[in-house]
Order: sequence, then structure tokens, then C-alpha cells
Amino acid sequence: MKKHGVSMEKSTAHQRFQLIELLAYWEGRVNAKDLENYFNQSRQQSSADINSYKQLMPNNLHYDASHKAYLPTPEFIPHTISASPDEYLYWFHSGQLSARENKTPFARSLLSENLQLPARKISPDIMRGLVAAMRQQKRIEVDYVSLSNPNREGRIIAPHSFVNTGLRWHLRAWCEKSQQYRDFVLSRFRGVPELRDKTQHTAKQDHGWNTQVTIILQPDPRLSLAKREVLENDYQMQAGQLHITTKGCLVQYLLREMQVSTKMLDGTPEAQQLVCVNQADIKPWLFEG
Repeated sequence: MKKHGVSMEKSTAHQRFQLIELLAYWEGRVNAKDLENYFNQSRQQSSADINSYKQLMPNNLHYDASHKAYLPTPEFIPHTISASPDEYLYWFHSGQLSARENKTPFARSLLSENLQLPARKISPDIMRGLVAAMRQQKRIEVDYVSLSNPNREGRIIAPHSFVNTGLRWHLRAWCEKSQQYRDFVLSRFRGVPELRDKTQHTAKQDHGWNTQVTIILQPDPRLSLAKREVLENDYQMQAGQLHITTKGCLVQYLLREMQVSTKMLDGTPEAQQLVCVNQADIKPWLFEG
């Protein structure tokens, strides 16, 4: 359970009900300790919140003494969450509930626009299975498709982390077929996931996950000095260079997000903008090798 939530003074009953439903729906359990940690509130208040929720939605939760937690019933119907995987992933990644209630009159008086990218289809049933496998450190069997193999293929994986690359979410997991840690796009899982036994392959053994790699970028040298200075100011470069440190397995994704080509330069330097200075250092982490 994340520790960085909002204080009791700033939270609302609706937000506390949101967290109850979010955990029950996606993680399969919720207890007073979860609310206590997230909202920095007392155990008494947290228990009262769950009881209040149960009074309003009596058919959604039941207490399981063996788990020491409330579990969702088969009749569970969400009322305060959208039941969208993106909503859970947003909370999982940021530690924040939906930002819909954080708007202020001042913020609304300013014109702004947020680019809305199309949401990718992620099965809630598959998502819950993956979350359970991660939380319990278990292997999971599930079908997967890809552009290289569009036919469904059974995979046994041991997932350990979700990753947001900017354009999509993927899962970092040990793959028993390839015998290595791989990235799996969440929207490409198919079928009904089946939990298996405990795994020995966790994030601790993932070399690509635990290796820090520094990417050094600079303005395309074909640009004029004035144009290079524009980019240096844009990215707050020091001595004409931008140093970005990331996980080895995320190097390619970061370069894509920065629109830095590593295969060949764009014919127009204004389109290329940035180039990688230490390509030899990062080459082992590029998909094309």
C-alpha cells in the first residue's frame, strides 16, 4: 500500500470510498490499514469509513477472517470508480486518486488543454490477474499476441512491474519461453489468466531493471549556433549536453519519447533536433542491438 496519499483533513468521504473500491476491485482485498496508510488517518476512522461504505453498498464487500480483509463479493458493482484499468494504473503510478476533485476556481479560470491520447483496450479480468501475480509474486499463465505473432500463444510469466512509456503501459516480467525478462504490452494479453505457484524470478534478478544507464544528448551539430542555443535552453543543458539516467531496459523507450533516432539522422536537422553522443555505451540496451 502506498504511503503518500492525502491527509485526513483534505480527503473526502467520496475519496475514501474511491480507495475502498479501487483496492477491492483491482487487488481483491481492502482493510482499515490501507486507508490508515494512504490518508494518514486513525485506525478508528478507517474502520468507520469501511463500515459506512458497507452500509451504503451492503452487497459489495464481505469480511474474510483468514485474509483479515474485506473481499469483493461476486455481486460487486463499483459506484465511485470507473472500473477502467487506466484509472487503477494512474493510481498505481502516481499514488493519487482521480484528479477530478482537485480543480480550483483559479485553475478553471485559465485556459489550458490536455492532449488526450486514445486509450488502449485492457481486459479488467486480465488486469486483476496480473496485479494478483505481482502482489503475490506468483507465476501466471496467460495468452499473448504481438505484431510478430498475431496468433494467440500461451505464455507463463512472472510479472514484477508496470511501466508507462508515455504512449502505452506495458508489463515487465520474466518469460519462461524466452528465459529472460521481457516487456509485454498490456493491451495484447488475451484469455483468462491462471495463477500458478510462487516464482523465484523477481525484480531483484532483472539485470535490465536494476542497471542504471546514462544517455547523453546534445543538439544536432548541423544546426546553427543560435538554434543549438535554443535547444540547450529548452532542456536546461549543461555545457551543451543533457544527461539522462534511466533503467537499462527503458533506454529505447526514453529515446523514442525524446524523438531521438539511433539508426540514422533525419535529413533535416530541425526535425532531428537532438542526437545521442554516447551511442556506443547504450547500444547493448537498444532493441535493434
